[in-house]
Amino acid sequence: MLDIETLRQVPLFAQLPETQLQWLVEQGKEVWREPGEIHRAQGDPAEHVFVLLEGQVRVYQKVGEQEVVLATYEPPDLFGELPLLTGEEYFWASGRAVTRSRVFELPNDAFWRLLSTCSCVTTAILRTMAQRMQDVQTLFQQREKLAALGTLAAGLAHEMNNPAAAVTRGARNLEEVFQELPCLALKLNQQPLTPAQFGFIADLQQEVTQALNQTQLDPLTQSDREDQVAQWLEARHVSDSWKLAPTLVAAGLDTQWLDDVVEHIEPDSLSPVLGFLTASLTGVGLLNEIEQSSSRISQLVKAIKDYSYMDQAPLQEVDVHEGLESTLTILSHKLKQGVVVTREYNESLPRISAYGSELNQVWTNLIDNAIAAMEGKGQLWVRTWREYDHLLVEIADNGPGIPPEIQPRIFEPFFTTKGVGEGTGLGLDMTYRIVVSKHKGNICFTSKPGDTRFQVRLPIN
Repeated sequence: MLDIETLRQVPLFAQLPETQLQWLVEQGKEVWREPGEIHRAQGDPAEHVFVLLEGQVRVYQKVGEQEVVLATYEPPDLFGELPLLTGEEYFWASGRAVTRSRVFELPNDAFWRLLSTCSCVTTAILRTMAQRMQDVQTLFQQREKLAALGTLAAGLAHEMNNPAAAVTRGARNLEEVFQELPCLALKLNQQPLTPAQFGFIADLQQEVTQALNQTQLDPLTQSDREDQVAQWLEARHVSDSWKLAPTLVAAGLDTQWLDDVVEHIEPDSLSPVLGFLTASLTGVGLLNEIEQSSSRISQLVKAIKDYSYMDQAPLQEVDVHEGLESTLTILSHKLKQGVVVTREYNESLPRISAYGSELNQVWTNLIDNAIAAMEGKGQLWVRTWREYDHLLVEIADNGPGIPPEIQPRIFEPFFTTKGVGEGTGLGLDMTYRIVVSKHKGNICFTSKPGDTRFQVRLPIN
């Protein structure tokens, strides 16, 4: 049973007079928690603070299906005070008994009264709170960075998977074409063709190769033209007409072009000639596909390197446009869902001395928040210009805007509008610290429905 002597053993209350201890006994209550039992759950109203008298309590936050341990308390620790002292209405973490635990629960109003009347308690609690806030922020910021890294890695894996698969597929198909080409060339050489006709075929091969991928047709027109070419080939008994037609049409060729070929090539030689040309076109097309896919992979690797400023000192001369572009490339998997990006860059802006990788975290947080606000569909503006001795970067979106009642709290640590377990509320706090504390700049925003703008000002010198 709870009594004065029990509370007197708590260092926080050790200097309180007997009347004050008796008052605490009357205001609070003791509860017992069995091993594994939840004392308070994430999202429960923050109506009490707690003192652990016996046992052990582990505090954790659930993110998705993962439980992230924040702290483990042992007697006679005070816990649960951070939400109250930071103005939060709900607990942003859960507490679970590790062993059979005895907990003293003190209502918020009694806790505030204790703080206002006992300076020794106030001093001890504020000292503890300051250290815990620092520890929790450090832990959450590390987790925020890891979560962002995981998101970026997943997006990059998705972005790289498509071109990598295209390279593999192209190489495999190209091998088949190379195996087929010698046979087609042999059949072509067996045809009764004159030197002039061979010269015409050589010119024809060069012509169609250069025309490849220069004509883009809509799907309906493409299908209609393929049917026309297939019918033309079938009428002249060209073998595999269904197989040749899509490749010929993709190169921008039609029945009129085929009529011109017939004027120079006998009908009996038409099938081997077109077979050889089509195989050549297929090979060149596959090489182009492999080149484009490899180039895309190289662009992504370069974006990663630019984004992280690999092999460079933490503080370097950076071009904010390069950072913005690498960030947009890294987040392209989210932009593809329906976000139209408009760039309005002042290309004459000078380089600035900055922590490049951390500045890119700022762009990532702001752009990612804008995409989330628009639910993946809308208009995103990225603007830069010079404002006296500062460089200004603006990230704007046409989403629903930030409600006026929460705008004053947007940069507060742990404040988030996301659901329980979806966010820590440290993304914009981290952004603010990087811009203001680390770069001696400034960040502000304006928001109304259809027009939200975050402006980052960074000193040029």
